Amino acid sequence: MTSFKSVAVIGGGAYGTALACAAVRAGRKVVLYARSAESAAQMQTTRNNPKLPGVSLDSSIGVTADIAAAARTDIVLLATPAQSLREAAATLAPHLKPKTPVVACAKGIERGTHRFMTEIIAETIPEAIPAILSGPNFADDVARGLPTAVTLAARDEKLASRLVQALGSSTFRPYHTTDVRGVEIGGAAKNVLAIAAGIVVGRQLGASALAALTTRGFSELARLGRACGARSETLAGLSGLGDLILSCSSPQSRNLAFGIALGRGEPPNRDKLAEGEFTAPVLIELAASQNVDMPVSNAVAAILGGKATIDAAIEGLLTRPFKAEE
Repeated sequence: MTSFKSVAVIGGGAYGTALACAAVRAGRKVVLYARSAESAAQMQTTRNNPKLPGVSLDSSIGVTADIAAAARTDIVLLATPAQSLREAAATLAPHLKPKTPVVACAKGIERGTHRFMTEIIAETIPEAIPAILSGPNFADDVARGLPTAVTLAARDEKLASRLVQALGSSTFRPYHTTDVRGVEIGGAAKNVLAIAAGIVVGRQLGASALAALTTRGFSELARLGRACGARSETLAGLSGLGDLILSCSSPQSRNLAFGIALGRGEPPNRDKLAEGEFTAPVLIELAASQNVDMPVSNAVAAILGGKATIDAAIEGLLTRPFKAEE
């Protein structure tokens, strides 16, 4: 059985850089791929990434704009935004050796196709082995070596366990599962619900409302997950409930910040991507196809799509018929 000694991280953004730092701490030989040759050269020389200030790259991390060089590793981590993952996978595909594990590190559903991240990998790189990494963590924490726990899912349990052993360390602790769809739904849905939480904060509706929103949001996430075949323990674990709690409460959450700006009537910061903005309309279409009721997510999609004002959406949620706890 081949051991996983080397890791390529595709994506020279903050999270990709952080994962490169984590992989080095796990004892792997690491290559960080940046699409821009200029950015790659700058990071290679300065050992810093402007997108992750204050963090120095370990001297052993090689930074390159040569995708073929990155593809020669034992594991590939695709650390691009969800809507860019297909392009990155297609660029990687011609250079990758068969049966290489390709781990999606993005949380979302592709616009237009409604594909989850591992489905995109399977379509674009048929000879690769798709997996996904998700859970409650932020780039800055991971890069600095602060304690972090995540979930890594692959269809083959032995492979998932081997990937965890290759990437894990005392401060970056992945837990493995075969419930790929549960991990993907948790990661995608929590982004939308975090925008809703931000709107609650921006509108100054209070801590009680935020707590109610988070718990009712998790109920939605769990309903959709179960309808799509996800396991309850996954939805209640790191990639579901854990990620939702972090995204709805931390000032580092881009989706929360996006929602706060909306709630205040301010333009969101477009310099930082909020995946939930793109995921919301796809998520509710998926829910409708499964006959799953997701009122909070529907409200977010309606606000983002200009079909409802924030006040009207809030009123709609507050005037829904009373019902039993789920």
